[in-house]
Amino acid sequence: MEECNHEGLMCLWLGPTYPLTMIFKPELAEVREGSFSPLCTEHPFGFAYPWPQNTDLILKVYCFWLSLFSDGDKWKKRRKLITPTFHYRILNDFIQVCEEQTAILVSRLKEKVNKGVFDIMPYITLLTLDIICVTSMGPSPKAQEKSSSPYVRAVVRVSKLLEHRSRSPWLWPDIIYNLSPSGREFNKCLDILHGFTDKVIDEQIAERAATKRSVGERGQQNNSECQTKKKRLAFLDTLLEAYEDGEISREGVREEVDTFMFEGHDTTAAGITWALYLLGRHPDIQQRVYEEVDRFFARRPDILTVEDLKEFRYMEYVLKESQRLLPSVPFYSRTTTEDCYLGDFFLPKGSAVTISTLALHKNPEVWPAPLDFDPDRFLPENIKGRHPFAFLPFSAGPRNCIGQRLALLEEKLVLAHVLRHFKIQSTQSYDELQLCSELILRPKEGVFVTLTERQ
Repeated sequence: MEECNHEGLMCLWLGPTYPLTMIFKPELAEVREGSFSPLCTEHPFGFAYPWPQNTDLILKVYCFWLSLFSDGDKWKKRRKLITPTFHYRILNDFIQVCEEQTAILVSRLKEKVNKGVFDIMPYITLLTLDIICVTSMGPSPKAQEKSSSPYVRAVVRVSKLLEHRSRSPWLWPDIIYNLSPSGREFNKCLDILHGFTDKVIDEQIAERAATKRSVGERGQQNNSECQTKKKRLAFLDTLLEAYEDGEISREGVREEVDTFMFEGHDTTAAGITWALYLLGRHPDIQQRVYEEVDRFFARRPDILTVEDLKEFRYMEYVLKESQRLLPSVPFYSRTTTEDCYLGDFFLPKGSAVTISTLALHKNPEVWPAPLDFDPDRFLPENIKGRHPFAFLPFSAGPRNCIGQRLALLEEKLVLAHVLRHFKIQSTQSYDELQLCSELILRPKEGVFVTLTERQ
């Protein structure tokens, strides 16, 4: 592997014929994401496709990177189809799901109060898995209560097996991988995951057909019930409507649900976990979040809305600064479909172009003292004049994250409820985390914290 450095980018040659261009300068990121049109999202690591089909192995940063990695024509059609699912009126209904599941998390964390150090990341991951299952399909696998269920184990194992294969070139050929022990285990996990998704989809198709018959027989009362159900299952319901209209195949419905599941729980869990870790390392900043959380709950309405959560202004700065220091996914890629230029640099057709968020978010030309945790960087007066492509947790341009508002709502709610009940502390240093760039940015061993109950 050869390396070639220029200002703001680095070219790695993976063998003699495959160049990988990594970007860590805002101006070049703007060219790539804002106006660099001859790009698609195909990627050489196609072996990631069997679970969330037509998605990229290297997931886009943060959560809910819905259909960002399918081919151009399919992406455009499905993006247009799914966009209404994330309207703010529907997001209001998802808030209830987040609160219900976070209440379970709080009850589980109470068992760890004053019990010493523990790894908090698995708790957050099971929470986000429950939330994404309910918001995408309706039924919950009850991951927080049944962490040993076959479905939950399959979700965890698939991610680990994909990461292991990505680091093992000898396992990249399908014929070899399918004969290997990890390949056989991977395919067994896929059967479990697809079986669960197929069962939910088939049940919903049958239920929708029965409801339509009932509406025709009994009139508007059943139609009202159908609309109530539709709000709670907005994502799957939108896909099933398109399926009934012939706009998407039955297989396409499963692809989109699997994409939502795969890209929606792990990345969000990482974002929440890193924020809790950094707050545990900085009690002064944690205190400021406490004060905001206490003010909010002192006057919160019975039914929360998207507008209500805008009160968490400082918490939003904390979440953004957490993603700047520890982005959920440290890089993401596109592949050129024709010869083109990235600034002054020529890129031949078939080149991979990668934005390294880990490097971009720590560029000292943009971020003074880039390794310091300072949420005030995102105060309105401090973001003036900063290049808009210096911070890309949700990417930018036409393929930006379609679910970024839902992701931020979920993270705010989880942090608010956790910090309403607990003080969190971590003595684990940044170096001790031993960060690993897997499917997401993970610690090698875990994120270890201690909890005490707030009075």
